[in-house]
Amino acid sequence: MTPAARPRLERVRASAGIAKLALQQIEDDLTGDVGAQELAQILRELHHEDHRQDGVFGSLAQLPTVAAQAAGRIEPDRDGEMSCPLHEAAALITENAGLQTYYATRALDPQGEAE
Repeated sequence: MTPAARPRLERVRASAGIAKLALQQIEDDLTGDVGAQELAQILRELHHEDHRQDGVFGSLAQLPTVAAQAAGRIEPDRDGEMSCPLHEAAALITENAGLQTYYATRALDPQGEAE
């Protein structure tokens, strides 16, 4: 590892730790007394159908997308060997996890869609 890469990795570790703490707080909120409408609203914060990049899943999916771009710059002659799985990971986050969460919110609170 180059000396320049070490601070970057330390920043990533620290940021991932902060994200884990934030997600733990959301989990703690979900273990309390929560009704269907409130649960749907909480889940809507994770996935915004109209603006996918605004939700947590959209932001999370952006990470492997950017990593795929970096992989393409690192070894451009590998013909997507590294970047394709990363693009697939991003698609799985938005199209599977995000979309299934969206369906769950609609089942919990169908009238809440207009809010």
